Amino acid sequence: MSTGGLITTSTAALLPAAETPPLTTPREAAREAAERELAEPAYHQEEPGLLERALDRFWEWLGDVLDGASGVAPGGWAGLLAIAVVLVLLIAALWWRLGTPRRTATGPGTLFDEGPRSASDHRTAADAHAAAGRWNEAVQERMRAVVRSLEERTLLDPRPGRTADEAAAEAARSLPEHAAALRSAARAFDDVTYGGRTADPDAYARLRTLDLALERAKPLLTGPTV
Repeated sequence: MSTGGLITTSTAALLPAAETPPLTTPREAAREAAERELAEPAYHQEEPGLLERALDRFWEWLGDVLDGASGVAPGGWAGLLAIAVVLVLLIAALWWRLGTPRRTATGPGTLFDEGPRSASDHRTAADAHAAAGRWNEAVQERMRAVVRSLEERTLLDPRPGRTADEAAAEAARSLPEHAAALRSAARAFDDVTYGGRTADPDAYARLRTLDLALERAKPLLTGPTV
């Protein structure tokens, strides 16, 4: 029996298998599969958050601005630092000169913001503020003393809600010689109370002088002739 034309089972197993066609995936399906895979949380654990990315962008922008400013400033970064120091000093000087804004002026406010007190009480409070260097409060209390004193002498009718300007205008009718000083005192009160201004010793001295002068002044009982 010839073995030349026979291929045993063991020999066939050693022969290469028939080639099979490769598997192919449609392009759209492959893209969707890739997107699903990349959307897995494991791929994004190390990525920065939205806030972190925004901060990175801001610091990059700020760095570009400072680099550009240092390029045009005399002396580069040293010149830019000197300009910044000068600006800080200017702002500090303005802040010291004008004082801290306390309240935006939206219109004239009332003169008395507390319960009724005598003129003597207001004078005592004004002198105490002046002794401590609190000139804004000293001016306020002295103006209140002026108006309360006029009310106690019946030169002004006691009226809640009266403004400093109204009090000055009404008092000027019976004290015309002091009309200008009364208007100036009312303006000083409004400036420090509602205008964010800072008073000084001279402003308080003028109000104190007016207060003492009004105590000795003789009013026109019939008012000025028109």
